Amino acid sequence: MVRFVKRKGVTLIELLIVILILAALAAIAIPRISQSASTAKANACWTNIDVINSSIEMYNADNGSYPANLTTITQDTSYFPDGEPTCPVTGLVYPAALVNNRVDVTLHGNPHP
Repeated sequence: MVRFVKRKGVTLIELLIVILILAALAAIAIPRISQSASTAKANACWTNIDVINSSIEMYNADNGSYPANLTTITQDTSYFPDGEPTCPVTGLVYPAALVNNRVDVTLHGNPHP
């Protein structure tokens, strides 16, 4: 009688198939993850702009007039206790110029990709 010895381990073909499956999943997932990150940064930028504009309205309610520029509010710790907000997309501070008592997003650029 011939006895077959059962070998332990995987064959090269099985290993290649697993690697191909993982590569296909990575090719699908990586672009979606990077797109989600840039969308989240753009949304955070717009949220910052909304918070700044709300602070401008609070300044008006407190003082009876709108600030001459954004620096008046961003350096006041009662409005921004953590300091001046920066854009998550560009890493820059928002422009100090106000247009119609709002942050001028044309000077900042369009944060949405």
